[in-house]
Amino acid sequence: MLTTNPFDITSDDGDTLREECGVFGVSGSDSAAALVALGLHALQHRGQEAAGISSFDGTLFHTHRAMGHVAGNFDRDDVIRALPGTTAVGHVRYSTTGETALRNVQPLYADLSTGGFAVAHNGNISNAMKLRRELVRRGSIFQSTSDTETIIHLVATSNYRTLLDRFIDALKQVEGAYSLVVMTPEGMIACRDPLGIRPLVMGRLDGAVIFASETVALDVCGATFERQVEPGELVIVQGKEIRSIKPFAEVAPRPCIFEWVYFSRPDSIAGDQSVYSVRKAIGAQLAIEAPVEADLVIPVPDSGVPAAIGYAQESGIPFELGIIRSHYVGRTFIQPGDKVRHLGVKLKHNANRALIKGKRIVLIDDSIVRGTTSLKIVQMMRDAGAAEVHMRIASPPTRHSCFYGVDTPERAKLLAAKHDVGGMTDFIHADSLAFVSIDGLYKALGEEQRASRLPKYCDACFTGDYPTTLTDHDDVADVDQFAMLEERVN
Repeated sequence: MLTTNPFDITSDDGDTLREECGVFGVSGSDSAAALVALGLHALQHRGQEAAGISSFDGTLFHTHRAMGHVAGNFDRDDVIRALPGTTAVGHVRYSTTGETALRNVQPLYADLSTGGFAVAHNGNISNAMKLRRELVRRGSIFQSTSDTETIIHLVATSNYRTLLDRFIDALKQVEGAYSLVVMTPEGMIACRDPLGIRPLVMGRLDGAVIFASETVALDVCGATFERQVEPGELVIVQGKEIRSIKPFAEVAPRPCIFEWVYFSRPDSIAGDQSVYSVRKAIGAQLAIEAPVEADLVIPVPDSGVPAAIGYAQESGIPFELGIIRSHYVGRTFIQPGDKVRHLGVKLKHNANRALIKGKRIVLIDDSIVRGTTSLKIVQMMRDAGAAEVHMRIASPPTRHSCFYGVDTPERAKLLAAKHDVGGMTDFIHADSLAFVSIDGLYKALGEEQRASRLPKYCDACFTGDYPTTLTDHDDVADVDQFAMLEERVN
């Protein structure tokens, strides 16, 4: 489970949705590990807790894993030289399952009867605890508390003969969301779950094949985007041979809609759409649905910026940077009192006081989770002299927990699960509050509205419409008990 440092005065107290991780793999390059390090830099926003790279030199596997950011751990020549080979896979992590410890940092590696097996996983297996209990009863010995290790044990205990067949057999037993990049002596395998909940793309660079969670990682290392890995597809790379198989029953895809709202970098292409353009369109739709008389449109940086531009352009209200964010805030390990902790918020965000004083402002943010950050931002605007503070959110209310690789609090701690919009407005002390509608969100993505049956995206955090069974969750009476059980297992 996620752990929080009690002495981090810049902590948002879990009031942010965080993706679990990002993956990056290279096959067929003399600079494989260095390219993976570059790719992980571009994916750092998807996981800032830990990072790891494994390589294969044709004989041996080599791995370096570390807590913290990619920078400082993988920007040293001696580290990269210790990861030789033409094939490498890397991972950045923010945990949603498993304790914060080096043993859970990916890629996870094991020696199987077929040879070495290194795996990097983006997503969450929603029946991992049940599978783990069954595997332990059969004699498996787990070395981590990560759900990803379940896949390794399923491959190891499969009765099929070839590694590929064992891998497919393992995947057919798991539920939930996964984008995987696997490295073996035989080559590299990249795959997505049949619903395609988590993203994965494929590119090329000077003959090398590259897989990444987002297109921006291809851009950073100079690779050319080729295509998405399709939902339910396995792409197998062996030397210069590339083949694709789809071993699962075909179902309608349900990619995570929050990739466009918040998770992906705005300079990425998700699906076939520019993330930046979609976020601007969400802001414009929000201006149509929730207009207000105001003097300025101000984004909550950085994720609120594109939607705020769209809101300003649609409404005709000027866009201004009324909140300045510091990009140089690290963890502060002083012992804070309540007053110091409160002042610490300003280390990250500070009001542009001369701009705000006496103005009616519209604050644009991507989401509200617990509401504590919104409360602080609204109060910051009032302290800076704002005449009115109206908040507009570029997603529908987050009323349900995610079980597919996003770190959300249990439902009882989600503000929208406890209050209607009026109650949320009172909680954050705003003059008004409005969210884009679920149909408005779909319109921004090019759909007329959300289909009542088989919607195009996974939007369970807004609607409660989970596209898969949730075995581990359903085995327990409610989400709070589930969270307690998960902590005991981990």
